[in-house]
Amino acid sequence: MSELGLFPLPIVLLPTEEVPLHIFEDRYQELIGECVEDDREFGLVYADDDGIRKVGTRAGVTEVLTRFEDGRMNVVVEGRERFRLLELTSGRSFQTGDVAAFSDEDDPAESRSIERALQLFGRLRELTGSDVEIPRPDAQQLSYALAARVELASDVKQELLQEVSERARLERVCELLIGAAATFERQRRAAERAAANGRVDLG
Repeated sequence: MSELGLFPLPIVLLPTEEVPLHIFEDRYQELIGECVEDDREFGLVYADDDGIRKVGTRAGVTEVLTRFEDGRMNVVVEGRERFRLLELTSGRSFQTGDVAAFSDEDDPAESRSIERALQLFGRLRELTGSDVEIPRPDAQQLSYALAARVELASDVKQELLQEVSERARLERVCELLIGAAATFERQRRAAERAAANGRVDLG
């Protein structure tokens, strides 16, 4: 168990995922400033009207993009190990908590699921015309490497974050990739129909 500075946000950070953050509140300028200065991690936890979730992600600042004169910062953070929030603590300007490691069970994904997931991701990548890098098949926690490259709702990402079986998690990611591809194709067809209907008939 250890105490960790926490940054509650209405987003979920998955392991391996990189996201930009704009740091503007004084207390979080202090937290992120300390992490940059001392090369420390902080805990990013999903928070909404229902409160702070109990499983979060350790985050490291990989790049400081901009420092403003008033102390605000634009940074890029990377998701690392997960943790379970045991208890909120106090004493600092920012939120802190006692945390413990949160790890997967010994339930690895099957090779056929890995192959299927990569094929589905490749199909989505082609459909959208994206040049995002395809993860290696032997990537540790491939499910997170794939999910981090797709736009997903925060509650879905939190579900993935709390799953302790890589097998089950990768199967869920496959379902999400199928759904994302189907949604994109529906939107594309609707846009094509709308474009066709809006044309002036000169015949």
